Amino acid sequence: MEILKLNETPVRTARNFNINNIKLENINIPEKIEKFSNINIINNNSKVEIDSIIDNSNIVYGLNEFFSNQVEKDSNQKIRLNINSKINKETRIEYKFDKENNTLIDNIQIIANENTKSTIIIKYFTEEDLEIFHNGIINVIAKNGAELDIVIINLTTIKSNNFIAIQNTLKENSKINYCIIDLGGKNSITNYYSKLEGKLAINNVNTIYLGKENQLFDLNYIAELNGEKTNINIEVQGALKDNAKKHFKGTIDFKKGCKKAKGNENEACVLLSDTAKSLALPMLLCSEEDVEGNHSTSAGKISEKELFYIMSRGFSLKEAMKLMVKAKFNKILENIKNEEIKEQILIEIDNRLD
Repeated sequence: MEILKLNETPVRTARNFNINNIKLENINIPEKIEKFSNINIINNNSKVEIDSIIDNSNIVYGLNEFFSNQVEKDSNQKIRLNINSKINKETRIEYKFDKENNTLIDNIQIIANENTKSTIIIKYFTEEDLEIFHNGIINVIAKNGAELDIVIINLTTIKSNNFIAIQNTLKENSKINYCIIDLGGKNSITNYYSKLEGKLAINNVNTIYLGKENQLFDLNYIAELNGEKTNINIEVQGALKDNAKKHFKGTIDFKKGCKKAKGNENEACVLLSDTAKSLALPMLLCSEEDVEGNHSTSAGKISEKELFYIMSRGFSLKEAMKLMVKAKFNKILENIKNEEIKEQILIEIDNRLD
């Protein structure tokens, strides 16, 4: 497979924007999927049932048909979490890549039953300088009154290919809070889709990306608001250095029947070099009256005045730039309650900013 076209926007824009989809060439897709055994599940809550029986994902968007079918038919890791606890406790899933476990096709299904609370942390990482391949689907259903905090952490190498599709269905009065830390991958491609179908459903999405050398990030976030008084908030903070590139596509779609719904999206990118490139396409679509939608996007360098002020306090230029980037990331990281995980992320960000 020489050219892959994937991550289509739900509504096409002018071709000259060059953002309707992403085209990748010469991606090494494994023909034979070997067993992946480096997985660690830490479950501190006996009321979270874990098994490998996965229902059909019925992906609405996803990356493309090939990637969705690969997960449905050839996954080498399947996990189904059935949450029954009314007390918020943490379940952690860790995938560690090494020479024997360098290809992961994972299918994760999370079902939060009525009026339950839980925190799920999903971490992808390697301690070796390896080229790995990851393609995964995370399918989440939040039933009436359920509340979920989900943290997804990509700490793979910059030689890797990382493909992930996230799909959410939110029922009445449910709430899903996401914190997505996206640092790894030569190509890191994410498709995020949420359907807020129940009245008063809330979805908060907070994302960090950090690119260096020739890394490419393509983020396609889509939210459909169907229920009355639903609310989607998307906050994305990123930084790019060297020749790194990023595409952000954010679509908030107010469907018929979502009166008094609210949608907000903001994406901001700090450019740490003259050769880093940032493209952004925020969109609002509307088929209903009495709704509120806001979007904003920005990209630019750290101001010389701010750098001068910090450097006047004894910091070098590199240290000053690090401080400014981490300051922008901190409001996202505050959403992570696990201090050990937060510290790991901060160390990784610091190392990748060097």
